[in-house]
This record gives sequence, structure tokens and C-alpha cells, in this order.
Amino acid sequence: MQTSITPRASASADIEFWFDFSSVYSYPSVMRIDSLAASHDLVVQWRPFLLGPVFKALGWETSPFLLQKQKGDYMWRDIARQCEKYGLPWQQPSVFPRRALLPMRIALLGEGQSWMVPFCQEVMRRCFVLDQAVDDRTIMDALLSGLGLPAPALLQDAETEENKTALRMRTERAKEKGIFGAPTFFVGDEMFWGDDRLDDAVRYAVSARSSQNPLATAGFPIDCSKQKTGMP
Repeated sequence: MQTSITPRASASADIEFWFDFSSVYSYPSVMRIDSLAASHDLVVQWRPFLLGPVFKALGWETSPFLLQKQKGDYMWRDIARQCEKYGLPWQQPSVFPRRALLPMRIALLGEGQSWMVPFCQEVMRRCFVLDQAVDDRTIMDALLSGLGLPAPALLQDAETEENKTALRMRTERAKEKGIFGAPTFFVGDEMFWGDDRLDDAVRYAVSARSSQNPLATAGFPIDCSKQKTGMP
């Protein structure tokens, strides 16, 4: 069975959601964005990409949360608080960052498909609740089968050169768009970075439907892109 890697035709997206399964802060966004967007009748385009090559292009060999111990210590405490705030289960992973190349390739196959959201949420649950090695083929087989999906076919298609190249191209596109971390959200050309900006992105998307100045109507006091800082 050959599954298509071409996204199914869908309505124009209100929000682009760029994420990586190895990203800690992508976890709450993956678990929240679908219901949050649906409550405002917004369409989300899920955009899996590889954060590692983006970091390397910025001169980092690994996550900045590992490069700076104080920042890493803060991250673990902060994400625990965030998960408690949103009622999400949480277990600090025994490995960080966790390799997730195989599920990322599968996610690319899922773009525009009805199983994309439950698949991504289950991968995140296994990463940050069950502390499982999601890059393991056996674990992915069980996950896909549990969702009622054709696991052998999807695993085979995920590893084709065509799909691998598509994920590399997606990551290059992330660099071109100026993405430097995950999760990142786009509403048109307006970028929002971090799970703590998801609600802002949703507000902006709602306002963008009916206003020529969505920053103002979304409750943002000024167009920050045009603000004069007084700096030379």
C-alpha cells in the first residue's frame, strides 16, 4: 500500500503551526491548539520540521536549554507549571532532547489527513508522559495500530527517499521563514514564538478576519513592527 505524502486539499489556513516532537514547549501546544482553534472556527496547518538543523544553522550544536544549565533548570520547572495550569499530565523525560526523526517523518505523511492531530498528540503523550523512545520502530508500529492506521504501510512510506527529502525541504523552509525555535505560529506574515504566545496567535487570527489592523483589534496596543525604539 502506498500512502500519499501530498497534503489533502483543505480550507485556507488561519494559523500555521510549526513544531518538533523533541521540543518540550511544543508538547502543550500540540495538546491545546486543535480545540483552541476549533472554538474560534480557525483552521490550523500543522507544519512538522526538524529543530536540530535550525539550531546548527544558528551555531548551536544542541538545545540552548542544555548549553545553559540555569536556563535548562528553569525550563523543567516552568513546563511543569504550564502543564499543571492547562491540566496536562507531565513526566520529565529521562532523555533530552529525545530523538524523534521517525515520528516526524510520519507526521509529514499526515499533513491534511484526519489522523494528524490524534497521531501528534499520542506521540507527545508517549514522549512527555510515558517517557518512551518514540523513534523506536516497534513503538511507532504499536502507536499507529492503536489509532487504527495501516502501520506497515505508513512506516514504509515514512522512510522513502521522497519523504526524507520532503522533511529536509520543510526544515529549509523553516530557516527561510526565520524560525529559530519551536513551537512557532504564523498568521499570515506575523510570527509568534513559544507556547505562551499561542493564545496571542489565536487572538490575532480571529481579528485578522475582519480588520485591516488586527494587532489593534486583537488587543495589542500598537503595531510593534512599526514602533520606533529610539535606538540608532
